[in-house]
Amino acid sequence: MTHWTTRDIPPQHGRSAIVTGTGGLGYETALALARAGASVVIVGRNPARGAAAVAAIGKQVPDAQLRFGEVDLASLASISAFAARLSGEQDSLDLLVNNAGVMTPPKRCVTHDGFELQFGTNYLSHFALTAHLLPLLKRGHQPRVITVGSVAARRGAIDFDDLQAERSYRPFPVYAQSKLACLMFAFELSRRSRARGWGVDSLAAHPGLSRTNLLYNAPGRQPLGTYMMRRTLRFLLQSAAQGALPTLFAATDPGARDGAHYGPDRLWGTRGHPAEETPPAQARDAAVAARLWQISEELAGVRYE
Repeated sequence: MTHWTTRDIPPQHGRSAIVTGTGGLGYETALALARAGASVVIVGRNPARGAAAVAAIGKQVPDAQLRFGEVDLASLASISAFAARLSGEQDSLDLLVNNAGVMTPPKRCVTHDGFELQFGTNYLSHFALTAHLLPLLKRGHQPRVITVGSVAARRGAIDFDDLQAERSYRPFPVYAQSKLACLMFAFELSRRSRARGWGVDSLAAHPGLSRTNLLYNAPGRQPLGTYMMRRTLRFLLQSAAQGALPTLFAATDPGARDGAHYGPDRLWGTRGHPAEETPPAQARDAAVAARLWQISEELAGVRYE
C-alpha cells in the first residue's frame, strides 16, 4: 500500500458506482472511478453543479460512463425517489460511496424532515440511501459500501439525550458526532452483512485534512474569525485529489478489508497516502452502534432486510 495512488486502481470496467457529492472529494472520486472504466452516477441536489461536474470529467475522460443523479440529501422523500428511479434503470449496484456532507453551520439548521442539518445530511441521509439501495447492492458483483468519515470523529460522542442538538447546539461537536455516526454505521453495516449473509462489504475512510468546498458550503454567514481561519487553513491542507485516495483505495483495491478504516498515513492521519488506521475507540462500541442503528431506522423510516 506504500504510496498508493490512482495509478494503482484496478480496471473498473463493468462495475457500477454511485458517489454522493458533486464537488471536492466527490468530484475527485467520481473522476478516478470514471477514468478506471466504471459506470458512475454522481449525486447531488444542484443540477447545474451536477452538469458542470459531468462536463468537467468528460473533458478529462472523453469516454467516461458518467451521469448526474438529482437527490437532495436533506430530504428523505428525495432520497427514496432517487432510489426508486435508479431501481427502474438498473438491476444491480457494485459500489456506493457515501461522501457528501455539510460542516459546522454557525447556527442550528434543520433538514426538510426536521433533523439537525449535520446529523441529517452527513449521517442519516446516507443511512437511508444505503437501506433503499441494499437490494441492488445484494445483486452486485463483489459490492462495497464506503462511508466517508473525518478526523473530527476522534472527538465525537453520540449524545442520545440530545441527538438533534435541540437543547444545545455547538457547531463542531455536532459535526464530530455526525462523522462518528458515519463510522459506526460503516462498522455496524459490516457486522450485519456478515451475520445475515448479505454479501456486501462495508468500509470506512477519511480524507485527513484536505482542501474541499466542505469548508465553505455551510449555510449562513460565517463569523469573521471563522472565515479568516478557514481561508488560512486552505493553504495548509492537502489537495482534494490526495484526500480522496483513502476512499478510492477502500472502494477499489483487492486488499481493502471489509470492516476496516482507511486514512492518510502521515502526520497523525492528516495527510499522505492511504493506510489502514485504527478507528477511534468510541467508533468500535458495538452496543452504542446497535442502539444508534435502531433509532436511525425509526427516524429514517427504513428497515435493513
